[in-house]
Amino acid sequence: MLVLIKRYPVVVVTLIVLLATLGMLGTGWGQLAQLVASAFALGLALHLGWGMVKDIARGHWGIDVLAFTAILATVVVGEYLAALIICLMLSGGEALEDYAQMRATKSLSSLLERVPVWAHRVETDGAIRDVRVAELSVGDTVLVRPGEILPVDGVLLDPEGSFDESSLTGESMPVYKIAGESLLSGAVNGARAITLRASATAADSQYSRIVELVTEAAASRAPVVRLADRYAVPFTLLAYVIAGAAWWVSGDPVRFAEVLVVATPCPLLIAAPVAFMGGMSRAARTGVIVKDGGTLERLAAVKSVAFDKTGTLTQGIPQLRSIHPVEGMGKDELLSLVAAAEQYSSHVLAASIVAAASDRSLAISAVRDASEVATHGVSALVGERRVLVGKPAWIKSHVPDVRHYELASGESSVYVAVDGHFAGVLVLADALRPDAAETLRRLRSMGIEDLLMLTGDQQATADHIASELGLTRVRAECLPEDKVNFVRGLTRRPVMMVGDGVNDAPVLAASEVGVAMGARGSTAASQSADVVIMTENISQAAHAVRIGKDTIHIAVQSIWLGIVLSVLLMLVAATGVLPAVFGALSQEVVDLLTIFNALRALKGTRKFEVRADSPSQGHEAVPLGVKGPVT
Repeated sequence: MLVLIKRYPVVVVTLIVLLATLGMLGTGWGQLAQLVASAFALGLALHLGWGMVKDIARGHWGIDVLAFTAILATVVVGEYLAALIICLMLSGGEALEDYAQMRATKSLSSLLERVPVWAHRVETDGAIRDVRVAELSVGDTVLVRPGEILPVDGVLLDPEGSFDESSLTGESMPVYKIAGESLLSGAVNGARAITLRASATAADSQYSRIVELVTEAAASRAPVVRLADRYAVPFTLLAYVIAGAAWWVSGDPVRFAEVLVVATPCPLLIAAPVAFMGGMSRAARTGVIVKDGGTLERLAAVKSVAFDKTGTLTQGIPQLRSIHPVEGMGKDELLSLVAAAEQYSSHVLAASIVAAASDRSLAISAVRDASEVATHGVSALVGERRVLVGKPAWIKSHVPDVRHYELASGESSVYVAVDGHFAGVLVLADALRPDAAETLRRLRSMGIEDLLMLTGDQQATADHIASELGLTRVRAECLPEDKVNFVRGLTRRPVMMVGDGVNDAPVLAASEVGVAMGARGSTAASQSADVVIMTENISQAAHAVRIGKDTIHIAVQSIWLGIVLSVLLMLVAATGVLPAVFGALSQEVVDLLTIFNALRALKGTRKFEVRADSPSQGHEAVPLGVKGPVT
């Protein structure tokens, strides 16, 4: 409660004054209630008026002008409760905007938390000393233990090493390096400790560059104009014209106040926030977190969509694609032996092989005398059979009859030997998400034709995935900075970028709409994004666009409903047949109609129906009259 009071004092004080006013009215202190409420409303109006004057001096006319006029008008005619309600709506809206801004300032929190702070520097006498990463200099020798993040860019000093660079380049497979090859900070070391020679300081290394890119991209994004502000100036001017004309024709200044009472900006203040909250709630029910109302506006206007590959269009986990045993051995037998040998391995492919065997209900035997040769393979005694699983060259060094298997783009292989003889090959690949192609079709059905893929993976692998999806625009072998520059160069805007890794964080922040696959993706990507998909379904990216379009349609419709009804009431009030009290009550009816219409954003527009999928699949809007899925 203390935090709420400290952060949003105007909201809290307005609520207290409103409750106190209602309490005084209930106890017969009507005059005191009016005095307290009017004084508070006028004080807030003066504060609002000062800010309004400064905004006008900067050339910005917004909803504040209308709110200021409405507060003064309601106080003048004695509708002090209405004045307090306007004050509450106004301060509450500012508090929501402030909260959204605070969320934006925390977008780098998890990214910064992941940045290594300490490093193990190898001194000239061979001693290992823990120092702050910022103290490392070019040429220092650094020890990186298994599973640790490389603190700086460097050159590998050991004969070989295995590194997970998926958070930097999007490459789903481990990257094997040999002595003399370059290493990138932010990569995760494999199962064996290595040493590197620093080729850059921490500030100049790749991971720090990613943090810098996110900061720059987030700061460069243009602010979104509030939807209601676009209607505020003409509506305010129209209200003044009608009220002034009524005063001039009748000669009665009360007529001016009566018109302004029904010209309160409640429909403008309420319609968009209610619709936006409805749209955000609708998205959240299906596992899509939209962080603010401005994002819904940008989603509705998206013209281009860019996708990362690994973990976004693909599942990000290698899956068993085919089994090729030698003659005399069955596929299930080979898979069972390999799964048994791999069940204690830390290699990225081992879990996929064991899972494939379990899915086929194959027996996975206990092993004896198991050992793993880092970056090469596994040797294990399965029953009475010696099983070797690993790289082709390693298997060939143990058995003479290895037969080479040609791989397609995006595939990797595991070679197997049993009891000193070549036994076969298991082929794995990072498969497409099952709903990836359908997602692209849905986006095209909504008029978004500019679809492309950006990835740090190899060109051949990227082309293979793109051909399966029917994508013609592909940019491969991209570093984070390349993705940012490419997205900034797109001409059809707004641009929506969908990604999942730390390497996607900068481009997610640089895009008008960043969408993060947050179920298994990087927290940094989720924090930098505007939309976070909490399920494994990329189809939710298309669902988010549909919700954005529906929400803005309903919000604008609700605003126009409020404007039209308010104008009709103003015209009636101008004739003098609508006293101020009944005008205020009539305006409340307009508010209710506006709210009820805006609440339709919880379900979407009537032009679309919701196709019932399983909860894990979410819901997608499908045009009425279309039989089956939209293609």
